[in-house]
Amino acid sequence: MVIMTRAGMPRARVDALRERIERRGLRTHVVYRDTRTVVACAGDASGADVDAWRADPDVESVASWSRPYRLVSRDAAGSSHTTPIRIGSAPDAVVGGAALVMIAGPCSVERLDLLRDAACGVRRGGATALRGGAFKPRTSPYAFQGMGVEGLELLAQVRRETGLPVVTEVMDTRHVDVVAEYADVLQVGARNMQNYALLAELGRIGRPVLLKRGLAAPISEFLLAAEHIMARGNADVILCERGIRTFETSTRFTLDIAAIPVLRRETHLPVIVDPSHAAGDAALVPALSFAAIAAGADGLMVEVHAQPELSKSDREQALTLTEFDALMRAATPIAAAIGRRMPAARPAQMMPAAHGAI
Repeated sequence: MVIMTRAGMPRARVDALRERIERRGLRTHVVYRDTRTVVACAGDASGADVDAWRADPDVESVASWSRPYRLVSRDAAGSSHTTPIRIGSAPDAVVGGAALVMIAGPCSVERLDLLRDAACGVRRGGATALRGGAFKPRTSPYAFQGMGVEGLELLAQVRRETGLPVVTEVMDTRHVDVVAEYADVLQVGARNMQNYALLAELGRIGRPVLLKRGLAAPISEFLLAAEHIMARGNADVILCERGIRTFETSTRFTLDIAAIPVLRRETHLPVIVDPSHAAGDAALVPALSFAAIAAGADGLMVEVHAQPELSKSDREQALTLTEFDALMRAATPIAAAIGRRMPAARPAQMMPAAHGAI
């Protein structure tokens, strides 16, 4: 059930309305939108006096859920606009705002000098945030599994030096708290999209979560995975389309461009795209990036390495710093054509971070 309040309703009266609803055994989630407030109600509403709520002078409308996912749906937002999610202190560090976000960096954290070079390079090119894996899920048990907590410490050090917020993956419920100490955004990889214990843990932390679509997940299951996080109390969820597994073998995965407008229709959550994992080939990343921007994505998550030939994982899909700069320049007119803008390039020198998790 979704309740829309009348314009200008004070928050004290919104709280009183929520209390009346929750006394009926329902859970409530509030979204403030301009002059109105949306109260999303979850649970068994069979014993609720819906007519009494409709007659309430503070209530404009009461509607039933039209989709199985509730908090992530556009119904819950009461608006056609995307809910912006802040991931850093810079003006453009908002996913779902007027500017596209660019999350860039190496697949995995390997050495401080390489991470620092990549961070300085992508910052100079206009990146909004730094990505880098400290814990790496690998198909082969013999492949590089990441540096763990030592990698998190390197990410935090480079954040202090460059001011770039950190996006890194969490793979295990046991690691949620420690990763949250270091990261600005916690990423859930495709293989963990339906790890419901992990999603529940991420619902209780005060950090944005970047949720990647599973390798063979329908959009409805993708949105229900996001619902698990929001239902536990964390409203800051960013969706990431990263390609799905099909019969095609010329790319690593098949980037589902159609998923972008479908998600924008279904949910108020921001949607970004990872063209690097979809392509598996650095030469294809620019074209997929341009297509994602044109289709309405709120940003990109791109693998960039200072020296891709030295990368311990996914070197074939990592852009060089020169290639990243070229992508940013080429994407600018595409973003402008649909009324968006690319994040501005920034000086290359080190700067103290204005925000950090530690």
